[in-house]
Amino acid sequence: MPLLDHFHSPLCPRRHWDSFFVTWAGTIADALNTALLPKGYYSEEYARIGARTESDDVTQTDEFEVRVYEAEEGARLVAALELVSPANKDRESHRRAFTTKCAGYLAQGIAVIVVDVVTSRSGNLHADILRLLDRPADTGLPGGTELYAVAYRPVVRDGAEVIEIWPEPLTVGRELPTLPLALNAEVCLPIDLESTYTAACVRRRLE
Repeated sequence: MPLLDHFHSPLCPRRHWDSFFVTWAGTIADALNTALLPKGYYSEEYARIGARTESDDVTQTDEFEVRVYEAEEGARLVAALELVSPANKDRESHRRAFTTKCAGYLAQGIAVIVVDVVTSRSGNLHADILRLLDRPADTGLPGGTELYAVAYRPVVRDGAEVIEIWPEPLTVGRELPTLPLALNAEVCLPIDLESTYTAACVRRRLE
């Protein structure tokens, strides 16, 4: 199913983007657990919506995340997929919290995929992550891109720690890509964003 705009009419405000994100994260976790993850690994979805005051000020940023654990070493986190929310982009402190979390994962050797389909806020968090990592300014995306999916894979090559990056621009009305999610230096799983997105749309009757 081509990507829908979950933040403007006709879907919004009639249909709630946060409910869909919870469903999409669960669908990705289900796909990992039933068809992709090798023995000794499991996946869980995690969602937290930041508390809002009467002035609609978000005191905690949102999290919509799929986590992959290696069970044989005491539930060690090895990979994470982040669904960007509007609150992650709506102010500097929230942008910094999101990008610091992603950069922190990568510094620990945890692979990350970031998916940003938010059309109601501007800004490119992928570019912010690269700055935190002291990477070149080139994001690998066309200029002005604000919807994207990016896979990050931390590896050690020739004794040096490097981060491999697979960026893909996204467009409302077009299908989503498949990206690699690394469990370790040898194993990468194909995360089919299109099939999981379509399944989530069907479950929420958005087809």
